Amino acid sequence: MKRYVLLTMLFSIAVLFTAGCQIGSAVRTITAALPTPTRPPAVVYHTATPSPTIATSPTVAPATDALPTVVASPSPTRLVAPTPSRSPDAAAVPAGDLRTAVRMVSQRLRPAVVQITSEQTAMDQFDQPFTVPAGVGSGFIYDAQGHILTNNHVVEGADQLLVSLPDGRSFEAKLIGRDPQTDLAVVQIQGDGLPVAELGDPDQLQVGDWVVAIGNALALPGGPTVTAGVVSAIGRTVQEPGTRTTVGPFLFDVIQTDASINPGNSGGPLANLAGQVIAINTLVAGQAEPGVQAQGIGFAIAIDTAKPIADQLVATGQVVHPSLSFVYMSLNPSIAIQLGLPGNTQGVVVTRVSASSLAAQAGLRRLDVITAVDGKKLTTESILAQIVSAHKPGDTLALTALRDGDELSIKLTLGQTATP
Repeated sequence: MKRYVLLTMLFSIAVLFTAGCQIGSAVRTITAALPTPTRPPAVVYHTATPSPTIATSPTVAPATDALPTVVASPSPTRLVAPTPSRSPDAAAVPAGDLRTAVRMVSQRLRPAVVQITSEQTAMDQFDQPFTVPAGVGSGFIYDAQGHILTNNHVVEGADQLLVSLPDGRSFEAKLIGRDPQTDLAVVQIQGDGLPVAELGDPDQLQVGDWVVAIGNALALPGGPTVTAGVVSAIGRTVQEPGTRTTVGPFLFDVIQTDASINPGNSGGPLANLAGQVIAINTLVAGQAEPGVQAQGIGFAIAIDTAKPIADQLVATGQVVHPSLSFVYMSLNPSIAIQLGLPGNTQGVVVTRVSASSLAAQAGLRRLDVITAVDGKKLTTESILAQIVSAHKPGDTLALTALRDGDELSIKLTLGQTATP
């Protein structure tokens, strides 16, 4: 009996062992047929081909042409963060990394950003002339001849101009020309080994792109200040502050940014992450309403608008603009009602016409209300200025005007004005 039980147990063990071997073989077969599992990819930084090196000091590091491309893991709910470098050494950070992007722009462009000190002549107690600083702004060297692009309001009224470079050199500058209508000016210095800023293409900008502003904010000692932000809007139209006797000019197609801009930044560059100048920092928004200061709204003149003006100033010392040859003001409901028009009439009202002007020869009169130009309605005052700025002296405009309740069509030939 015991022998029978023992044989039965041995037989059961053999069956179980055989089944186990078959199951194990099946599992190995299935496992071998499955694809080899892979880890999700980490973040990958792609470095673009560097831009051509600008003429600057040899210690300036080249910048990349584009933002780093981030490739995330397949999971749609989270990104795999890059492993942070344990070393503070910049060499440990991958080229093109956003952690060093602004630094590289600064190293590339900052040497060409200058401080412009406007000096005016005063008389001392012995009636002897001496110069005193009247204001500080910024500019940047944009060619090997030492031409510097800046704002007109930085150099306006100056008797002398002193240009200081971040490398410690200072030069007396020559005013080549200025254009109050576009708030641009060119000055020139003479020196060896001058750093030159590279100009970019603002047409490639999109809202949300990173930008860097460099300039002598508040004239703080130690060289230009670097701030960063984004392109907040493009194609803006803004009007500069005027004086008691003059109206500030309209600036068209300007770039809006939230990069910090302060007094002293005027004339300095706004750059893309390739270290190329794409605009000239010019002004900031004032009060949004009485007692409420606007925040993070600055405006810069696009370089493709500024460069043709600079070229004219270098070539001839002045800029020729088309002129309407009459004076006007924006129409408001109160003036419209006084002229016998509906209060919601939109346009501009002519306030002065010289007897010998092209406007008078075309038949335009004082108190005429212009409602459209070339078929485009004047819903804001700036539209008329923008239409005129797109033409050349000698071009003809088709004006739609109201006079004593009647609608008139007037053909007006544009005159010309030249900068001082």
